[in-house]
Amino acid sequence: MNRSEEQSPKAFTDTIRRIEIRSRRLAAELFSGEYHSSFKGRGIEFQSVREYQYGDDVRTIDWNTSARKNELYIKIFTEERERTMLLLVDGSASMLFGSRERSKRDLAAEVSAVLAFSAIQNNDKVGLVVFTDRVETFIPPRKGRQQVLVILDELFRMKPASRKTDIDAALSFVGHMRKRQAIVFLLTDLFDSNYERGMKLLNARHDFVLMHISDPLDCMLPAAGLLDLEDPETGERISVDAGSRKSLERYRAAQQRQADALREKLLRMKIDTVRLDTGRSFIGELNTFFRSRERRY
Repeated sequence: MNRSEEQSPKAFTDTIRRIEIRSRRLAAELFSGEYHSSFKGRGIEFQSVREYQYGDDVRTIDWNTSARKNELYIKIFTEERERTMLLLVDGSASMLFGSRERSKRDLAAEVSAVLAFSAIQNNDKVGLVVFTDRVETFIPPRKGRQQVLVILDELFRMKPASRKTDIDAALSFVGHMRKRQAIVFLLTDLFDSNYERGMKLLNARHDFVLMHISDPLDCMLPAAGLLDLEDPETGERISVDAGSRKSLERYRAAQQRQADALREKLLRMKIDTVRLDTGRSFIGELNTFFRSRERRY
């Protein structure tokens, strides 16, 4: 969906419906099991007993019940599954940018939809925080399809009051608001600074995952002559000679150095990071992340 186009209420409804159908299918067919395995419940709880069968783990024998019934019985446990997912979505002006068919904000909304449906299919709660340089919207965590539709409606209709970014404001909000452990996905292009401390704190207390969203033009400019570029958050404008090979190479090299420095910083901070691009499908990246996390845990 192109954000620059005004859509009628029916068109918005149709868009959200299409996103729902696709996201529910992806969640059911590709990600529900991986999500469950990647984000375990808080522990196990006793459910019942049954008679011992050959091959059962002898460590699960319930000796009290076995003595009372004069037969071997084992304890059955189930995972204490219910968890809470929080989606922290960057609503700043830089997320409106997209050189391909979709903007960064559109990609964030689509990924959020798949994650949310994966959560509710596992009977988990899901909530939303939309932020700029402040918390713009907070939808408290709840279960069910209707909750996901409320979140999608907000993501596709949002009109933030601010254009700027303060990631730490959102991280601090969650840190103060959420004391019990949650699964926290931060979806942002990271066009900000001074968020390291907030990330470290949330990473220590919660299952924290950074979804770093970029666009192909963040890394390389097209050979297109003189370009007039504007910072979407500050309005500052600069001109770049994109017809010069030297200028293009300087831009590419500078962006590469910045990307390498960011990658190293996130590694030092031990932040789980999924790198998503508006020019590519996110399915493979999410699959790779879930599988690697499943192997770790």
